[in-house]
Order: sequence, then structure tokens, then C-alpha cells
Amino acid sequence: MIYVYTGDGKGKTSACLGQIMRAKGRGLKAAFIQFMKQDGEAGEQIFLKELLGDNFKAAGKGFFRKEEERPEHREAAGLALAWTRDKMGKVDVLVADEILYALGKGLVLEEELKALLELSKKSNTHFILSGRGFPPHLTQDVDLITEMKEVKHPWHEGKKAVPGLDF
Repeated sequence: MIYVYTGDGKGKTSACLGQIMRAKGRGLKAAFIQFMKQDGEAGEQIFLKELLGDNFKAAGKGFFRKEEERPEHREAAGLALAWTRDKMGKVDVLVADEILYALGKGLVLEEELKALLELSKKSNTHFILSGRGFPPHLTQDVDLITEMKEVKHPWHEGKKAVPGLDF
């Protein structure tokens, strides 16, 4: 199965974490790769390192904001893609967190994503993608799509992110 968690609302990474907990609870082997977040950036990384060991990697360079940073972000995405390909068939469930954000910024190419989708099917690995901006024309290539919708967010009122809840 290929699952997608997308949309402008919060909860995409949290949904992926829930899938990992459910998989591990049923004895499945799981892996989790973060395409954008740097190591040590988010609270879930401590949990994932402890739970998954070498089957967790924070491979990103942070959020892509400046065009002059493209080469280093693209290189990091390439390493994340290679790590993901390597885990296919070795785990039952594989999360590619924020791969859709990387796709939308051109750090991951559509043909690279499609190759991962095919590899997940061939290797019988359940593949979970997250991030904003899932391309609707890929709908036929996946099994489940959940869209998170923002209704209200404290950021719009000038409030800062809360450690342990927002990152």
C-alpha cells in the first residue's frame, strides 16, 4: 500500500509517526526518513532514533528558502533518495517524511518519486509519503490520500511554535 499525508494543515508527520507506532506494535519492521529536517531539529527525532536505530535518518538541510542553497539541498535529497531505495524490501513499512515538500521545490524530481513508488510495489514495502503539495495527477499511483486542512493556526496571530508540540 502507498499512503499519502498532504495538505496545508498540521499533522502530516504526526500521522506518519502513528503509522510507525501501529506497524511496530504489530511486529513489522519499519524505517523513517526525513527529507527536509536536519538532525537534532525536531522532538520526534529522539523518539525515532531510539525506536528505529539505523532505520531512522534525518537527511535534510532544513527548509529551502534561498535559491543559492539549491545545490546543497539537492545533494541532501539525493542522499535521502538513495537511503530510501536501499531500505525498500528490507523493511515492511517505510515513511518518506516531507518528500512532497522536496518534490514541490524541485529537490526531488517527479521521475525519482515515481521510481520509488514502483520500487515499493515491486518490493512489497508499504510506503508512506508526507508533505504539502501532492500532485493530483499522481492520485492513480497511490492507494490512500489524506489531506490535512488548516482551519486556524496561532502563527497567524504572531505566536511562536511550541517545543514538544510543534517541533
